[in-house]
Amino acid sequence: MPKRSPQQIAEQAHSRIAALRSELSALDYVCSGTLLERMKTCGSPACRCAHDPAARHGPYYEWGHMKAGKLLHRLVSAEQAVLLRRAIGNYRRLKKLLRSWEAETERLIDLSAARKR
Repeated sequence: MPKRSPQQIAEQAHSRIAALRSELSALDYVCSGTLLERMKTCGSPACRCAHDPAARHGPYYEWGHMKAGKLLHRLVSAEQAVLLRRAIGNYRRLKKLLRSWEAETERLIDLSAARKR
């Protein structure tokens, strides 16, 4: 397999960065955290949820995220949960794309340092 020239490596890195920018621009909602779907008992001994696990109330959606260094939990509606699920997936995708962009930038920096030697 022939070795790639520094010019070819740089061109590939630039094209990968352009593709990453394109993917980043397609993201709309972005949120960190975790979305939980819970079924709960009400605490009333007369309610059927107290005796039958399949009869629990819900689902209730709970969003946990860090804010100002503290973990916050918040109940959200089913409609909000749909958007949050997408936003959390987008956030994870964003972080992965940024790590790739960082790797390509490091490759370009290494190439420019090698040329100056």
